Amino acid sequence: MRIALNARILQAPRTGIGHYVAELVNALRTETDIDVALFHGWGWSARLPEAAMPGYSRLTPMLRKIPGAYQARRWLEQKRFDQGPAHPVDLYHEPSLWPLAFDGPTVITLHDLTHLHFPETQPAARLREIERRLAEGIQRAQVILTDSQAIADEARRYFGLPAERFVVAPLGVAERFHPREPHAIDAVLKAHAVQAREYFLCVGTLEPRKNLSLALRAHALLPEAVRQRFPLLIAGMAGWQREQFSDPLREALASGHVCLLGYLPDEQVAQLLAGARALVFPSLYEGFGLPVLEAMASGTPVVVTPSSAMPEVAGAAGNYIEADDADGLRNALSRLIDDQAHWQACREAGLQQARRFSWKRCAQATAGAYHQAMGG
Repeated sequence: MRIALNARILQAPRTGIGHYVAELVNALRTETDIDVALFHGWGWSARLPEAAMPGYSRLTPMLRKIPGAYQARRWLEQKRFDQGPAHPVDLYHEPSLWPLAFDGPTVITLHDLTHLHFPETQPAARLREIERRLAEGIQRAQVILTDSQAIADEARRYFGLPAERFVVAPLGVAERFHPREPHAIDAVLKAHAVQAREYFLCVGTLEPRKNLSLALRAHALLPEAVRQRFPLLIAGMAGWQREQFSDPLREALASGHVCLLGYLPDEQVAQLLAGARALVFPSLYEGFGLPVLEAMASGTPVVVTPSSAMPEVAGAAGNYIEADDADGLRNALSRLIDDQAHWQACREAGLQQARRFSWKRCAQATAGAYHQAMGG
């Protein structure tokens, strides 16, 4: 079976969906009856790009200011997509939001419904395109893949579709996420002026949905000496409407106990996760929450909210706090500092929970969705 997979998102620096596409494609190559052709927006290839398109981070903000830019780019991509790869394809897989037009079976991955819950996190022009095209694409797809049962249930209710149209394919964890001895990550820790297991880490794009303001408030409630010993590091790109965080971020950065790292290479993120006291992930809404799984696989406890898909990912290993409870988060952080037995139990539970997930299993479920879409 030959699959056309839209990999245009790999033009951008890799975040959640980009990592999903790259890891899934690599895992699908072990499925003997699956052959994948990648559409990159301008043409076709059998190879994954090694890095983002040069200048992409500057190009996207420019496009937002040009009237009709999303529609024009979409029209051009459709024209190039219609030209097809060298060999015909049997099925089209769209891994992000709305699919291009395709005269054949289609599978779409619906990671979440963020645009419904947090429309302010999308530029207005992009939001209009999502609202116009996503429902049509979902209705047209033979199978809708989701990363979690929570999103499958939500989408089934919202779109009014039967459960058999959905296939849940939980994400996996890349090989770079594993426990590491302090000496193995010493260079990265020194570069950020921290000690192994003596800092908290947030990973994710700076946008309101990630609820990083709660992490800032809770960390500020810790005693001064504790904040000095256990600073809070935040790794991730600045998201749209990042000005919503400017005041709390400015105050936290001025304190000297919070450090904004920006977008980091994948290997640096993996090393920082392996050295953190805990991952602080108080997100309001997640279709999966990949950093939670990656932290657990790295032997690092996680503090999460019980919303959306996160209980499916963290399971019994999660330290759960409510999304508006700064005192609760402060107490969870304090316990992970003071109670070594609790910290060790969370570490072991996280390692055990992470073993339930793999990209191979995700690829197997995805291949099953392809066969279902083809009528098999």
